[in-house]
Amino acid sequence: MAYKVVIPEDISALGKDFLQDKGYEIVVGNGNISIEYLKELVADADAILARPNAPYPEEVLSAAKKLKVIGVHGVDYGNVDTQHCAKRRIAVTTTPAATCNAVAERTLGFIMSLAHQIPFMDQQVRHDNWGARYEHKGTELKGKTLGLIGLGRIGSLVARKATHGFDMKVIAYDEFLVKNEYAGFVTCAGSMEEVLAKSDFVSLHVPVTAETTAMINEETLRLMKPSAYLINCARGELVNEEALYEALKNGVINGAALDVFLEEPVAQDHPFFGLDNLIMTPHNAIITQEAMDLMGYHAAVGIDDVLNGRQPQWQERLQQAVLAEQV
Repeated sequence: MAYKVVIPEDISALGKDFLQDKGYEIVVGNGNISIEYLKELVADADAILARPNAPYPEEVLSAAKKLKVIGVHGVDYGNVDTQHCAKRRIAVTTTPAATCNAVAERTLGFIMSLAHQIPFMDQQVRHDNWGARYEHKGTELKGKTLGLIGLGRIGSLVARKATHGFDMKVIAYDEFLVKNEYAGFVTCAGSMEEVLAKSDFVSLHVPVTAETTAMINEETLRLMKPSAYLINCARGELVNEEALYEALKNGVINGAALDVFLEEPVAQDHPFFGLDNLIMTPHNAIITQEAMDLMGYHAAVGIDDVLNGRQPQWQERLQQAVLAEQV
């Protein structure tokens, strides 16, 4: 009998085609993400391919008596009760490699937009201010210094694209950085503060931890050049939004671009909407057609790996640690 893979929220065809070609029984939900509906839907599932909108607390997972693996469609597994999964030895896989290029490209798009004031200039043309072409000058990226806080999969890809594509200098700080790995195109800084002080553009590429929460605050913003720009496509919790607002309003830094926020969606009365030196997008850096295809495909591959006794490439690390403690 074929294993049953339940997909409560539909995905692109690539992942489903992979599972079908492998002979799995696939059940796609109707988009309802209520607890009661999910409990019924996953009751006889061997695997769940889970997108981030539906909740998977203990109440839902307990109903899935045969569940062996949850393939997360993305990198954020906050909607999955991983402690429950660990207790039942249910594997949880993620798809971090699927979105790297999309986020790296958005980061560079933000950098280009800030440097050349593209959104601002668009608005000037729409408001019949053709004279803005003389009043506001952009800046070129060639020779400018890009500072990266975090040099993992996305940060290192941004570094390569910035150096090889735009002739930028790159300085980076990552406490886990292996210096020789990026020799030749990245200068390794000894601290985050050094990166902030030396960079024309600063981009954040770290996870949320106790140490990184509000790492960009009034004190650290004042270390940046007045001409510098901040980019955040990582997590909203990394930035103290009140401090950033004050810094942008008072010229402590020149501008910023954000794809992530403390509360989403952003309230329409948020002070950010009063700033013309801030670019905002609705946490959609990862939402390209290619990334969506890859997330579905990588999640499907992870499910197939687990159900066939193979170690998945991307297994949720917290769960592995919990399982190790139980051995």
